[in-house]
Amino acid sequence: MVGGLATLGMWQIDRLAWKRDLIEQVESRVHAAPVPAPPTGSKEDAYLRVTVTGHFLHDRATLVQASTVRGAGYWVLTPLVTDRGFTLLVNRGFVPPQERSRYSKPMGIVQVTGLMRLSEPGGGFLRGNAPAADRWYSRDVAAIAAARSLRSPVANYFIDAEHDGLKDALPMGGLTVLTFPNNHLSYAATWFALAAMAAGAYMIVMRHEWKERGT
Repeated sequence: MVGGLATLGMWQIDRLAWKRDLIEQVESRVHAAPVPAPPTGSKEDAYLRVTVTGHFLHDRATLVQASTVRGAGYWVLTPLVTDRGFTLLVNRGFVPPQERSRYSKPMGIVQVTGLMRLSEPGGGFLRGNAPAADRWYSRDVAAIAAARSLRSPVANYFIDAEHDGLKDALPMGGLTVLTFPNNHLSYAATWFALAAMAAGAYMIVMRHEWKERGT
């Protein structure tokens, strides 16, 4: 038991180092100059600031339920056919429920700058996506691409678009959550404390046992 609890404590120490590296990496990326959006992305590219040019397919936009600092509403995920021959989903931003069909839809060639985000397969917390009913709780790139019959190749990630600078414009971009819970140090302290308590209890029991044997 002592060994197991101590191992859990060491695991949390490793997680602490990983989380600190992640926070530093994200901080450096979100303020860096944007790079051209690649046709495919990986976990190592998460939160990379990218830019891309193309035209939107507004008739194939998908509304994904969202909970933000602006309240509950929807993310507007719109396919963008890029000038480089591939399609990717752009999270143009947040709209409140009453504005779900009354947001801006720029036509023609546009340039989008934002953060690369990984696909979110499997739905939201305790709620699976229901493509047939057009109910979406997570930004599942593959499922949305299939439901909207997007022409291949389709990038395996989406972009969180930056705020366009207009105060009341909808959709409202730039709402990417960039704070990460970092409780690993307290978790590690808890596991180590439990290990110490287990060791102390073991010593007490053994001491009592030795006394019993001595008599």
